[in-house]
Amino acid sequence: MSQSWVERKRPERLEKRYEFENYETLRDFLDQAAELSESNNLYPDMGFGKDYVNMTIHADEDGSLKKPHWEFAELLDNLNESFNPGTD
Repeated sequence: MSQSWVERKRPERLEKRYEFENYETLRDFLDQAAELSESNNLYPDMGFGKDYVNMTIHADEDGSLKKPHWEFAELLDNLNESFNPGTD
């Protein structure tokens, strides 16, 4: 089961971990997440292993999270749902 996005302070950011059945599924998710990043002009930090990715969406230069950050997080959750039905 996936966790919810966690809002952190200093610096302000959103964090979440997604888990996958295997590396191939993870790679497909990362490819599509990259397309979402390009189309939304938001580029999260991603650290991944064989079957997971940790995502961090950083706040704007002014240090605050805004509606587009939360909307992008929701797009990532929707994408994850297509790879892992019933997890979000």
